[in-house]
Amino acid sequence: MELSHLDVFVKVVQTGSFTRAAEQLHSQKAHVSRVVSQLEAGLGVRLLERTTRSLSLTEVGREFFERAVGILGAAEDARRAVQQAQGEPRGTLRLTCGVEFGLLAVNGWVRDYLLRHPGVNVDLEMTGRVVDIVHEGFDLAVRVGPLADSSLAARKLGDLHYGLFATPGYLRRQSAPAHPQDLAQHALIRFSGSRLRMAWTMTRGDETQRIEPVARLNANNSFAVRDAALDGLGIAQLPLLLAQPEVEDGRLLPVMADWALPTAPVHAVFASARYLTPKVRAFIDLGVTSFADAARKPLLDKPV
Repeated sequence: MELSHLDVFVKVVQTGSFTRAAEQLHSQKAHVSRVVSQLEAGLGVRLLERTTRSLSLTEVGREFFERAVGILGAAEDARRAVQQAQGEPRGTLRLTCGVEFGLLAVNGWVRDYLLRHPGVNVDLEMTGRVVDIVHEGFDLAVRVGPLADSSLAARKLGDLHYGLFATPGYLRRQSAPAHPQDLAQHALIRFSGSRLRMAWTMTRGDETQRIEPVARLNANNSFAVRDAALDGLGIAQLPLLLAQPEVEDGRLLPVMADWALPTAPVHAVFASARYLTPKVRAFIDLGVTSFADAARKPLLDKPV
C-alpha cells in the first residue's frame, strides 16, 4: 500500500468528489477512481458508497480514513523535519484567504513569494467561506478581523488601517467636514460587509465620536466603495492600502486625517507552530514584512 494511494483516498473523502480530488491532485478522474478501487480490492472491503450524486464513507471506510490521515500526517511531519534541516522553501503551498483581502494584498504577496523562492508552487483559493484548513488540506489561511477561539496556531501579520476619502471635485462642491458630526451633512459611502463597520467610531486624542452614517450607498465590497468615491458620489471609508494609490495620483484626498478609525487585525492561521515548514514560514515572514513596509509609508498628508 503506497502513501500516494492513501493521499488519493483522503483527497476524495475531503472533497467529496472524484473530480474535485483529481483537480487538487493535478490528475485524472479515471486514475483517482482506479486507485480507490485498487485500495478496496487489496483490502477486500468497500470503503466508499457511490451514487450518481454523492459519495459517503462506509463504517470501515471511516475508520480507514482516520488512520490514513494519521499516517499521512506522520509522513508529513517527517518530511517537514527534513525541510527544516534544509531550510529552503520547497513544494506546493496551499493557501486560502478572503476574496477582498486576497485582491487587496495576498495576490501581490503570492507574486513576490514566487519570485523570491523558485522551488515553490502556490495553490491559492480566495473564498468567502471559513475554510477548515486541517480537514481540507491547506497549509495556511490569511484572515482579517478578530480570530475565533480555535486549536489552530496563528501569527499576527499586522493591522488593516482605515480612513475617510473623497475626490477633490466632491470637496470643492461641498463644505469640507471639520468634525465627525459634520458628516451628517454629507453624502456617505459605507462598507457594509462587517457589523464592526456599521458605525464609524472616530478618535482624536482623548476625544471619541461614534457616528451612525446614513449612507447614500452601502456596499459589501471595498473596491465598490472606492469606485463610488472615485465617481465623486461622496465621502467613503476605505482601507489605506486601497486608498493610497488613488491619493498618490491625486484622485482622492484624505478627509479629517487627524481623526483615527478602528483597525482590523490580520493573522496567518496554520495547523501547528511546532512543525512550521520553510515554505509556510517564508510566506508568513513576507506578510509581516509587507505590513511593516506599508506602515513606514505614510499616507500623503493632505487633510481637508
